[in-house]
Amino acid sequence: MVHLILGGARSGKSCFAEQAAKQAHQALLMRLPQAQLNYVATAIAFDDEMQARIAHHQQQRTSEWQEHECPEQLPELMATFSAHDVVLVDCLTLWLNNVIYNHGQQAHEAEIKKRVEQLCFAVEQTPATLVIVANEVGLGVIPMGEVSRLFVDNAGWLNQALAKLATRVSFIAAGLPIVLKDIVLKDIVLKDIVLKDIVLKDTALNDIALKGSQ
Repeated sequence: MVHLILGGARSGKSCFAEQAAKQAHQALLMRLPQAQLNYVATAIAFDDEMQARIAHHQQQRTSEWQEHECPEQLPELMATFSAHDVVLVDCLTLWLNNVIYNHGQQAHEAEIKKRVEQLCFAVEQTPATLVIVANEVGLGVIPMGEVSRLFVDNAGWLNQALAKLATRVSFIAAGLPIVLKDIVLKDIVLKDIVLKDIVLKDTALNDIALKGSQ
């Protein structure tokens, strides 16, 4: 299961994602008592404000979380998780930023594409339950600067690629979730439609047979 959670800055997406991961962990514990709840942090504390943000999130998390600091090697870390793991990644956009501006040097587009493809492959292959947080950065005007456009374009493409792989996609605005995709719910609705159609056809056939016998 892959749950992709999108939203803007301070939209409440991280809080929503933590609750979603905890709920998934509790459900998994019913089947696998050794299930592990993992938090993968991708941020780099490049200034005091970012350090304060990181510290704030760390203080909010309880001891049930197994924490992993992973600003760059996210595809490789994904490959280490098993079906016993629930993994929250917060956030994918910061990881992409680290890939593009690797240690102050802008990566070539071919390298960016390669790392994104490696991540998508890791997400598709992992047996773990994933909750992935990403920023939606494409709702504003097109950036004027080339560097900014490179980031926004790649963030949008990455979100689209993961949305295709995801079982569920939620968009968070003002702390409220909007479900954009839910394969499980879709299957339930389709099965309900099919069942109702069968019942309706059976009822019609029975009604025809009854009238024919009169």
